[in-house]
Amino acid sequence: MKAARRSAHLSATIAALLAGAMSAHAAPANPRGGEPAFRALYKELVETDSSWPDGSCTLAAERMGAHLKAAGYPAADVQVLVDPAHPKEGSLTAILRGSDAKLPAVLLLAHIDVVAAKRSDWTRDPFTLVEENGYFYGRGTSDDKAMAAAFTDAMVRFRQEGYKPKRTIKLALTCGEETEKALNGVSWLLKNHPETLQAGWALNEGGGGSLDETGKPVSQGVQAGEKVYQDFTFTTTAPGGHSSRQAPHVNAIGWMAEALARVNAYDFPVDLTPAARAYFGASAALYPNTRAAMAAIGSGKATAADYATVSAANPSWNATLRTTCIPTMISGGHATNAQPQSVTANVNCRIIPGESVESIQTTLAAVAGNPKVTVALADPPQPKSSAPPLTPQIMAPIEALSKEMWPGVPIIPRLSTGATDGRFTNAAGIPTYGVSGLFSDPDGQGVHGLNERIRVKSLMDGRAFLYRLVKGYTG
Repeated sequence: MKAARRSAHLSATIAALLAGAMSAHAAPANPRGGEPAFRALYKELVETDSSWPDGSCTLAAERMGAHLKAAGYPAADVQVLVDPAHPKEGSLTAILRGSDAKLPAVLLLAHIDVVAAKRSDWTRDPFTLVEENGYFYGRGTSDDKAMAAAFTDAMVRFRQEGYKPKRTIKLALTCGEETEKALNGVSWLLKNHPETLQAGWALNEGGGGSLDETGKPVSQGVQAGEKVYQDFTFTTTAPGGHSSRQAPHVNAIGWMAEALARVNAYDFPVDLTPAARAYFGASAALYPNTRAAMAAIGSGKATAADYATVSAANPSWNATLRTTCIPTMISGGHATNAQPQSVTANVNCRIIPGESVESIQTTLAAVAGNPKVTVALADPPQPKSSAPPLTPQIMAPIEALSKEMWPGVPIIPRLSTGATDGRFTNAAGIPTYGVSGLFSDPDGQGVHGLNERIRVKSLMDGRAFLYRLVKGYTG
């Protein structure tokens, strides 16, 4: 009990100190100052086509770098780094040096590549920023150029103000997050220029706020960790022959069908990360039908029945609780009147951070239940990483600012069931958190689809939030 009280007191003390630091050092007279300049920067970034393969991240990086140099950054502190084999897939890195070299840096990470967009499919030109009915429209307006522009703008203002952080601030605007066919900028930088990313922790996409249908803020999300993507190839072969001479129980398609049916029906055991536990605890009050079960998970006292209730209520909740694997593609047979000689299938898994790919492969082979069905990795495994801890150092400034800007809106940690570039930085030992202060509509705002948009108010609020949050961490 005494230890718990000491921990609670420490958290409260840190929160008070960091909140005071933000009040004294982070909040300028007008935290939303310079909006016209920010709008121009954001417009330039959105209107720079950085989709693969026709656009150029390198051009986008050069244009954002020009803003930093114009603000007074030395050329040596602003670099556009390009793999010669991928001339259009460059990344921008920049640094604002802190006064205390012993303090680990904070990394501001955002990707500047976007999903391809076809003009004929869109209501408006996807690479022309349009402001209409309280929204900005255009490819990347939300994912992820809103955050990239806000970070660049903050770095510009820090320099213009003569801000002297105690903790070094690093910026990395990278390419290749949206497609595996392109060079991944974060992975490439970690291998070739690791000093540009090395930090005590990183702020990244993946978090953000949720709005209801009326535009009212519902929750503020903080992502701590993400599941690992991995495909597995299932293969089976048989002698084949005329379809009229089928031997009993000797059929490659039948073997594969049985194996995939078992995989499809299998539930991996619950593996609750700290972020997932915090998510269910913080979210319980928002969902009356599952409140008791979610609260039990959040308190660490859940029963098997509680987990079953939450899993059945929402596929995303089920995916937050455990590793999931499902068959996604199948190919087999060679003629309508012949016994199949070979069958292959793809099983896609989203693995809880900390679990090994090898252990999942072993489990899948056991669940398939037939030695004639082999299970192999479809691609090399991605870097291993664990979910970063939600410490008071990370959470207290977020909580203080959110309470001021969005009173009464709960802060809800998240384990992402998708993927961001944080999978590379977490694996490299850089705890990476998704937090943006950008609130989104419940319909997804056209991200990766048609007519992508973001509310003007959400963008301006998120810009102010990130500016002050970075100062709260570094002042």
